[in-house]
Amino acid sequence: MSKKERVVLICPGRGTYNQAEWGYLKRYHNDKTELLEAFDTFREGAGQPGLQALDSELPFQLKLHSRGDHASALIYACAYADALSIDLDRYEVVAVTGNSLGWYITLAAAGSLPPMIALELINTMGQLMQDALIGGQLIYPCSDEQWVPQPELRASLLALAAEHGAELSIDLGGMLVFGGSANALQRLSNKLPPRDPFPMKLHNHAAFHTSLQQPVLEQARSTLAHLAFNPPSIPMIDGRGKIWTSWSSDPQLLWDYTLGHQLVKPYDFARAIQVAVTEFAPDKLVLLGPGGTLGGSIAQSLIQTGAYGLQCKADFIARQQSDPLLLSMGIEEQRQRLLPSE
Repeated sequence: MSKKERVVLICPGRGTYNQAEWGYLKRYHNDKTELLEAFDTFREGAGQPGLQALDSELPFQLKLHSRGDHASALIYACAYADALSIDLDRYEVVAVTGNSLGWYITLAAAGSLPPMIALELINTMGQLMQDALIGGQLIYPCSDEQWVPQPELRASLLALAAEHGAELSIDLGGMLVFGGSANALQRLSNKLPPRDPFPMKLHNHAAFHTSLQQPVLEQARSTLAHLAFNPPSIPMIDGRGKIWTSWSSDPQLLWDYTLGHQLVKPYDFARAIQVAVTEFAPDKLVLLGPGGTLGGSIAQSLIQTGAYGLQCKADFIARQQSDPLLLSMGIEEQRQRLLPSE
């Protein structure tokens, strides 16, 4: 039998389920009826529309589908179902990580939370965030057009944000996501040089991973005090680059990080990717669906450290054309490489 390829799973964050992804569950996961119906029963019990209805019955509306209480659960269902679809006879999952919301999905994909408990966590956090909707986010690049890091630009952006009352929310490698009040983000936006389409405000996003989420943190810790974590069956990498393994993970510390640090401190997605590559030496990276918008951020995170010999955007494109390093399940051709052959 041929040797399995080692892969790291990468779970997506908010903003990855849009018009193009509408129908994702119906298109790819008709075989997972029992799982999706269990998810829908939970949602309907909470007085919310079922995920299958949102995915294929209710026409796509940005205002509806991008709400935190709907988008988070939809993205989780798509990504978790994708993880279940990978051909494990050909691929060995050596680690799981993700971006922002992707940390919650990681907990399910790596076996730290059962799928229904992960849905409870994600649904609750999505609802709390939507109800509070404190502040917002905007995104701006800190690399050049060829995705080469610009450390001086990055430092100046961080200083400018601090000067205008905004905070770093997510480090996406070649892009920085800032969180803050509407006024702080407007002041920052006015000072940033236009670089089409940036600065870009993220629709229906709160100031995730910033100090503004302290009230949400307190609500979450109270509402989800009963949540019981398990050591993962597959190693996980969190938003600090910390590795959690089956033999070294304290469930209480997992609860505390998930409902503590990662809510109010910056999420370093770039570092998570860099640690995944350095510590687990995967043959390929697999981005779970829906969508594939994190592909550029993953590539830029690799370019920052020269991983796999990548120095710029052209290197990454050439590698993708010859022997793809990154396979996105939201891209049909790449998805087919990961599924069992019929």
